[in-house]
Amino acid sequence: MQSPRHDTSPQNGAFRAVPRTGVIFVMTEAQKRGYRAGDPEWTNLGQGQPEAGELPGAPPRRGAITIDEADLEYAPVQGIWELREAVASHYNRLYRRGMKSQYSAENVCISSGGRAALTRAAAALGEINLGHFLPDYTAYEELLGVFRLFSPIPILLDPFRGYDFSIRELEREVTGRGLSAVLLSNPCNPTGKVIAGDEMASWVALARRLDCTLLLDEFYSHYVWNEALLGGAPMASAAAHVEDVDRDPVVMFDGLTKNWRYPGWRVAWTVGPRDVIDAVGSAGSFLDGGGSRPLQRAAVDLLSESHVTTETRAIRRAFRQKRDMMLRRLMAMGVHVDREPESTFYIWGDLRNLPPGLNTGMDFFRAALEAQVICVPGEFFDVNPGRRRADIHGRFSTYVRFSFGPSRETLERGLDRLEALVQAASK
Repeated sequence: MQSPRHDTSPQNGAFRAVPRTGVIFVMTEAQKRGYRAGDPEWTNLGQGQPEAGELPGAPPRRGAITIDEADLEYAPVQGIWELREAVASHYNRLYRRGMKSQYSAENVCISSGGRAALTRAAAALGEINLGHFLPDYTAYEELLGVFRLFSPIPILLDPFRGYDFSIRELEREVTGRGLSAVLLSNPCNPTGKVIAGDEMASWVALARRLDCTLLLDEFYSHYVWNEALLGGAPMASAAAHVEDVDRDPVVMFDGLTKNWRYPGWRVAWTVGPRDVIDAVGSAGSFLDGGGSRPLQRAAVDLLSESHVTTETRAIRRAFRQKRDMMLRRLMAMGVHVDREPESTFYIWGDLRNLPPGLNTGMDFFRAALEAQVICVPGEFFDVNPGRRRADIHGRFSTYVRFSFGPSRETLERGLDRLEALVQAASK
């Protein structure tokens, strides 16, 4: 098996070798062994998407859309105005009731998926130091390495502290390393830790005081398993703590992919100060040209209050049950969990106590593939843009990310196979 961090260079010398993200790598390896989407013989515990079908108590799934003739044209690069207004209203309704400063359509930019939103933002950054955390979302690695203006600065979180990071430590990183921006997934993919309530209020206040922009990937913000963590907010978003929507250096990314369970629509948005939205819109004009106009139109009513509330309740009920079941079974196998996930649909498991041959992420991944189960080795989440850091410590080499995004039936089948794998190795 080729190295997960290196792909064969193209035959054409004009092109560089472009590494695959963690999920793409593992899916490619699975396909080499016969995996095809929808194949009942395989169990995909590596998938970065939630089950997209009907859930008990959720609104009916949107199975068809009507396309108006006017929507056969290109969409504006920043998105159709109606959807931008709907997104702004969504944030104001959930997080900013009674606040003087309110988001408007001019604070919103629509893009064709979360990666496109993040790429636009990265392309619009200046010559700055940008902090990012370890572990974090695998796709950040190439994103942070391909743009040369800013310098990515890693910040290592400690598994023994459950990946906690105090406001004092944040201030030290910002001031000591001269950070002008910090990028993080919150809730965190892969650990499931969430920053919310008073803790997030202090992060936003620090960003405001030090003029350090928070770039917050909030794609899992509705998947919160302990609502007490939210401090009264309905979901986990920094929007609840912004004082002035056009001045506070807070930029948020979200979309239909996870929180609405429409990953195939590729409809996402960026919310932030107007000047930031202008900049990311300009970046979109040369990067991607804008998203699908018909799908943007169809997305407008999905942001209604009743739809969002009903869908979120159904998600929390169904996915919390899957979370508890998977957590219990993995721990019974000997998988250690540094911090039980407070959010997302992932479990970040440490395999070091498993038998030899299964006690590293890559060994476990390879063995699981032979049992037709897919998972993602933890080393992919050691975000290392440009391979600037020597990976001599194997920071997350004993970890695997397990997804409870699929249906419960699928999860139980995969866990049965993993359990048999561990039992066989123990003998």
